[in-house]
Amino acid sequence: MRLSLLAGLNRASVPWSAAIHRRFSRRSKSLVRRSKSGDESPHSKASFALGLFVFWSSLALAAPARGQFDADPLRAPGGAAVQRWRFGVVLTASGGAFKGITATTTVPTDWPEQRVRVVGKDVSPGVKISEQPVEEFGRQMVVRIPYLASGVEARAIVTYEIQRRAQSAPEDTDIYLLPDPKRLQRKMAVYLAPGPLIESAHPEIKAAAKQVGADEPKAWERVKAIYLWVKGKIEYEDNRGKEIKSAAEALQAGKGDCDEITSLFVAVCRAAGIPARTVRVPGHCYPEFYLLDDQGEGHWFPCESTGAPIFGAMPNLRPILQKGDNVLLPAPEARSKRKIRYRFFPDEVRVADGPRGTLEPQFICEPVK
Repeated sequence: MRLSLLAGLNRASVPWSAAIHRRFSRRSKSLVRRSKSGDESPHSKASFALGLFVFWSSLALAAPARGQFDADPLRAPGGAAVQRWRFGVVLTASGGAFKGITATTTVPTDWPEQRVRVVGKDVSPGVKISEQPVEEFGRQMVVRIPYLASGVEARAIVTYEIQRRAQSAPEDTDIYLLPDPKRLQRKMAVYLAPGPLIESAHPEIKAAAKQVGADEPKAWERVKAIYLWVKGKIEYEDNRGKEIKSAAEALQAGKGDCDEITSLFVAVCRAAGIPARTVRVPGHCYPEFYLLDDQGEGHWFPCESTGAPIFGAMPNLRPILQKGDNVLLPAPEARSKRKIRYRFFPDEVRVADGPRGTLEPQFICEPVK
């Protein structure tokens, strides 16, 4: 039989620094979300069919409270930080053995403002780990476990040293120009198109893109006008544990957190022909926009989604996990050749064969203290 447990596009209800648990049970036919404190709540119903056991989750769609960043040691305007973080998964079987387990989770990779190297591994015997790029969006760890006996724990945890520097706004912003969408490279098309939760073709968003900043003669000032307009339209509301609103829904509701503010800014930029994308870090996300300099070279610039306005710069030094929000990946159905678009890489466990037992994965994303 196949047990398919599909977590919806909900925010994680746990802090960014906590290890996150998911438990699968063929007896209970439900997916349970557990925080580090051990509290549990039903999350979705299970469905049965022939094939293999698939789990998909949106662990890292998390949106933190703004207060989490008020005294954040990983915010250093104009500075840099060397950090160590642990990423991976721990799986425990009970009620019987499981065969052919494959798990994937997101890990940090190099970006212009970030350098990453492996400094330690905690891997159980028989467990194999590798890494694979996901186009130009980021990187995933792939964990393969041929056999996991009942009552046995399998660990696949990698410690990374991450050098992350703060990004400062350029001194001369007048040199930047809006790109001509028709002359951009093909790979840039995804940063101009609608995507999950980013309805850049929505009538209200298209109308805003035509009006906001339209009278600004400089490209930098036009994008800044969009940023300030979005910040003014969306009242900050800590929505952890609630369903994420799309860009259009956020515009209509007038409330949201980093997810909604980022999505609306990205959507309006794209509707205006300005490439934009979401950047994901542990427990948070923020947008980037793309302009050309006077030599025709393209540059990505960040801006903070929550808290005080920070445009064209980024003091947040948390590890970058993903850049981009329109990722084409295989659908979670067993043996399906269909592909669907995701906002963020899903943390996923697939099992080829198992008993009427329980497989409990604990995905790890935490700083080394």
